[in-house]
Amino acid sequence: MSYQTGLSGLDAASTDLGVIGNDIANANTVGFKSSTAQFADMYANSIVGAVDNQVGIGTHLSTVEQDFSNGTFTKSNLPLDMAINGNGFFQLSDNGALTYSRNGVFHLDKSGAIENAQGRQLMGYLPMANGAMNTGTTGPIVISTADAPPVATATIAAQFNFDSQNPTLSSASFNPSNPSTFNYSQTVPIYDSLGGTQSVTVYFVKQAPGNYEVFATSGSPPTPAGPSATGDLGTMTFNNSGALTSGAKLSFTIPNGADGGATTQALALDLTGTTQYGGKNAVLGLQPDGSSTGQLTSIAVGTDGVLTGSYSNGASRALGQVALATFANPNGLVNLGNNLYSQTTESGVAQIDPPGSPNHGVLQGGETEDSNVDLTAELVNLITAQRNYQANAQTIKTQQTVDQTLINL
Repeated sequence: MSYQTGLSGLDAASTDLGVIGNDIANANTVGFKSSTAQFADMYANSIVGAVDNQVGIGTHLSTVEQDFSNGTFTKSNLPLDMAINGNGFFQLSDNGALTYSRNGVFHLDKSGAIENAQGRQLMGYLPMANGAMNTGTTGPIVISTADAPPVATATIAAQFNFDSQNPTLSSASFNPSNPSTFNYSQTVPIYDSLGGTQSVTVYFVKQAPGNYEVFATSGSPPTPAGPSATGDLGTMTFNNSGALTSGAKLSFTIPNGADGGATTQALALDLTGTTQYGGKNAVLGLQPDGSSTGQLTSIAVGTDGVLTGSYSNGASRALGQVALATFANPNGLVNLGNNLYSQTTESGVAQIDPPGSPNHGVLQGGETEDSNVDLTAELVNLITAQRNYQANAQTIKTQQTVDQTLINL
């Protein structure tokens, strides 16, 4: 029996060395989870009642248990690198065959799909027409490289200060070609429905203390814009403290450019915050909305897994959302190698939800998760396993000596 006991001990120690060696070998593998070999003792079937004189016959491997706790995080500055902080696995598809991984190193393939080094596509939620994510089902995340469509300017937000000592000009004398007929003007670039640009110029004419008439023209040469043929948008009124009390929001229309866009374009001039204080006429803020066509310039990953694309025209939009899978028993997963796992009946069914959902971790974009192998502890374990192997070999050697003694009798 000593041979069987010693051999089982050698096999256990060898297995332990293999597990420890595998951990050490993967100390620099992204997303790797360390393992521990668990063993159980063995006894021969006992005779009923003879429970006080049982002798064990060795040990055997019970299970190899993985530690799915977080590793440390390292910044990579690569936009599609992701680390899971907390529970969960990335769901990957290989032509419909689903696997799971903690390795968040991804890149775009030629079609725009996000994939790992083995070409497995990252699964997640896709945006609907209204911009919201379709969280009802997952699919491979494919990043559209199409240009962002233009957005026509609808509002010109502007704040000015008008010198309280501006001269009063004669009413109905405004002429955009004659600077002596207005106190101040400002030209604003705007976008039409096709992303084309043209200019709108607004003019301010002081017609009485605390009272300005606002005019607008568009295009070159200037064309009167507004509700009247003269381009008169309305009146602004200031109180004796210099605050704007009426005429903060004015509306007008302009003819569109010659690029085939909409025939006319409605605009709103928001002058909220404009003042009349002593000092020079000045623009304090100018922000027309709208944008031209934009090209995708960068992608950022949010903690909730939403992939946000930034465009050259300043626009941004959600391109997709990464989904995470959790399992009731992660140690029931089958390790396929290449940092991949597959679902089994022991692991339970994958629970798919967005990052940040209950029992699901969050994502850290531009970072990778290091292996959670503790090299110091593993080297100590390695010495212990080596000593165990040597001790079990000594058991066999001792049995051989005893057998030789019997033979020599």
